[in-house]
This record gives sequence, structure tokens and C-alpha cells, in this order.
Amino acid sequence: MLDSLALLLEKTFLLAHFNFFTTALFKKERCVMRRQESVSFRRGDLLEVPRTLFTHFGIYLGDNKVAHLMPDILPVLTRNTSHIQKVVTNKRLLLGVIYKNASIRVDTVEDFAYGSDILLNTMDATMRKQPLAGEEVARRAEKLIGHIPYSLLWNNCEHFVTYCRYDSAVSVQTDKFCECLKSVIRDQRSVLLTTVIGMLSMFLYGIAPCTALPTFIVPFTLWMAG
Repeated sequence: MLDSLALLLEKTFLLAHFNFFTTALFKKERCVMRRQESVSFRRGDLLEVPRTLFTHFGIYLGDNKVAHLMPDILPVLTRNTSHIQKVVTNKRLLLGVIYKNASIRVDTVEDFAYGSDILLNTMDATMRKQPLAGEEVARRAEKLIGHIPYSLLWNNCEHFVTYCRYDSAVSVQTDKFCECLKSVIRDQRSVLLTTVIGMLSMFLYGIAPCTALPTFIVPFTLWMAG
């Protein structure tokens, strides 16, 4: 069940980022890509890495340490700090998203990167605001370290870093996701698609409230919203 949820979220984020593909190449051209070269980073830098379900962000604090907001279910289940401090796996992260539990934690650059390449300060060219001084950015991040409520759309890792570096909590990822969702709703072919899926579910699993209600309610809602 957990693997299925992870796959569903991954496909959703892929759809949300579909129109990112061209800009992603441009981003790599105009930004310096470095793989775990923390000696080159400066305190207050905004670091960015691709992860399984999304692009992850953090603030470099110096001494090979990165502050970043991570959804995590483990603090709800145990108070053993040695277990909690281990690298957050995708399953821990997914359950944290569902439970809306997160923390702003400090990890090494290597653990933050999770095996991916690191992009440095890519948002400086897209944000309309000038970044704050590096020391101010790092201090803001350090003040927020600890438990924090999580919201996929309203309070994620991107909101955290943009607040610290630009004094404005925004998330380009979630904005693009919402725009993608709007386009799906506006496309009336989604009504036909959900109707067909609903009819197939009733054919395969029989007519019951759990199959019949979604078959009528989901297409009707999409039709009205569109």
C-alpha cells in the first residue's frame, strides 16, 4: 500500500513538472552544478537537489552542514534521537507528508544530497527579490530549527528556504502543481476519462457504494468545476 502511494505521488509530481523540462536544462546552463563540494559553498547559500518525488531545498550553514525542512513520521513514533537523526528515507518522508509532521533539521551536505548533484542558488535569477546577506539567511534558518507543521502546498521545504533567503515564503513547485491541476480540471476530457474508469471499476468489482458513488460524483465535480 505504501509503495502504491509513493508511486501515485511520484507520477503526480511528474505531471506537475512536465513543463519544467525545458527550463531545467536552462537552469543547469546558467547555474554552477557541484556534487558534494561543500568547501565551495558559502554560509547562507541556497542548495537544491532532485529527489524521488520532488526537488528538495536547504540552506547551507557552514562546516558541511545544511538546514532543511523534512517531513518525517519517525518523531511521532519515537523519541530516540539517534534513530530520528538518521537520514530520512522516502517511506519516512511519505508518511510524514500524510501525517503532516515535519521538522527543520541539520544534516551533512552528503546526507542532504542523498546521492544527487547539488545546484547552487538557482532561485536568485528567478526571484524578484534580492537575496539577503548570507549571514542573515543562515541565522534565520538556525532560528527555525525544530518541529514544524507540514503542508505540501503551503509549508514545504521551498517555503522555508525562500523565507530565509528572500524574506518571502513562496514555492514555485506547488504553484506549478496547482496550475497543472487547474489545467486538468479545465480539460473536459478528464470528465470522460473518469467516467470510463468508474464504469470499468463497477464492471470489475460490482455495483456498490464504493464504486458507484465515485463514478458519478468525480465526473460531475470535474464537469461543474470546468
